[in-house]
Amino acid sequence: MNVETKSKEGIAVNTAAPASAPAVTAADRQLPVVVIGAGPAGLAAAAHLVDRGLEPLVLEAGEQAGAAVREWAHVRLFSPWAEVTDPVAEKLLAPTGWVKPEPTAYPTGGDWAAAYLQPLADVLGERIRLGARVTGVSRAGRDRVVDADRDLQPFTVHVRYADGREERFFARAVIDASGTWGTPSPAGGDGLPALGERAAADRVSYRVPDLKDPAVRARYAGKRVAVIGSGASAFTALATLADLATAEDGAGTHASWILRRGISGSTYGGGASDQLPARGALGLAAKAAVEDGHADAATGFRTDAIERDGDRLVLVAEDGRRLDPVDEVVVLTGFRPDLSFLDELRLGLDERLQAPTALAPLIDPNQHSCGTVYPHGVNELSHPEPGVYLVGMKSYGRAPSFLALTGQEQVRSVVAAIAGDRESAERVELVLPETGVCGGSGLFDESNADQGTDGGGCCAPTLASTPTLVSAPALIQLGTATPAPSCGS
Repeated sequence: MNVETKSKEGIAVNTAAPASAPAVTAADRQLPVVVIGAGPAGLAAAAHLVDRGLEPLVLEAGEQAGAAVREWAHVRLFSPWAEVTDPVAEKLLAPTGWVKPEPTAYPTGGDWAAAYLQPLADVLGERIRLGARVTGVSRAGRDRVVDADRDLQPFTVHVRYADGREERFFARAVIDASGTWGTPSPAGGDGLPALGERAAADRVSYRVPDLKDPAVRARYAGKRVAVIGSGASAFTALATLADLATAEDGAGTHASWILRRGISGSTYGGGASDQLPARGALGLAAKAAVEDGHADAATGFRTDAIERDGDRLVLVAEDGRRLDPVDEVVVLTGFRPDLSFLDELRLGLDERLQAPTALAPLIDPNQHSCGTVYPHGVNELSHPEPGVYLVGMKSYGRAPSFLALTGQEQVRSVVAAIAGDRESAERVELVLPETGVCGGSGLFDESNADQGTDGGGCCAPTLASTPTLVSAPALIQLGTATPAPSCGS
């Protein structure tokens, strides 16, 4: 059992490796592997560590496991149950009598948290610290500048609790599975908040509205709502607002859909031809919202400012266009990683995507169409700082279309490497649906002619703004030398 003492600075220190102890090598199995985040990837990583005989310490900023998933509990995943539970986690759950939900059913975020994430967290028990926000990660006695014996020092992980108490842990490795949910991208077309966006915070939301919540429903019922974004979350918002408009308490509800590109045949995805059926149906619902008059679209509109007009808001584009006033703005332009607490580590990150350097070319929406993402593991997720890994949604940086199955393979490979099983770490054990990155909000607008008008293919224009995980029923085996087939194959 660890014993906490107070340092002269008043910080609680985990004395499993006291500050006065001799240098501990990164291979010292007495130290835990710190996992940041108790979401799907973090809990799966912890399960794999336990299966390998390694001790995880999971640090979760929220008050419950799966805290971020619970915030979009009302949103349905595109992945069925068969693809969102990790096999090793299932093995850990089996002795408890846990029964896997119907494999072909599609859970909501709330279902996922209640029927899988929470039971898994319960099994892991005291290995999880809740309400523990990581504020910094470094090497013991070494800031990022110091080279001497750097790789021989354990990691130090600083944590702050809700009551202001601070604690420091030592770790042999760090797996950052904290995701990107906490850092949504702003409305501005240049990647920065639009002028006036912060001042209008009381009328701006960065989440798909949960219209089953009476307070949220009252906020949007009968209102004119601007929806900024072109991915699955925007589709969901348009469809739910259209449903509200037809309800007895929602008369007058209308959406203004703000698109940074033009509308083409691919704007709504592949519809009935989409290889992701749930996504195709959602795209068709968004299309119906526009065609039925519950939403209108402003295309080629890159938001520059959000101005007050009495009690309403006016969106202004970079080219000077001004839209009719709206009551609410819903910004669904994607997410980005919070790297602030990793600043003392030597990370190798792509300058555009903020994803690991070796992974970025595989997922770059500037280059890839659907079906061209290679399977990947520890080699693509490693950094100049040995022993630290970004996994799950965070590993993709600003790139869209992360798959639950991808996260499971990532943590399997990373944990195998930490355990010293390099052969397993480098072995590909990934089966993915025929899908991939299809573009994103980071791409500059193409002309309508460039986008094509042939009715679309298997891909929506972007999934950057969706909290859901994308999947499809038809599976193919991915090898290490050839990409999955593209849409046209």
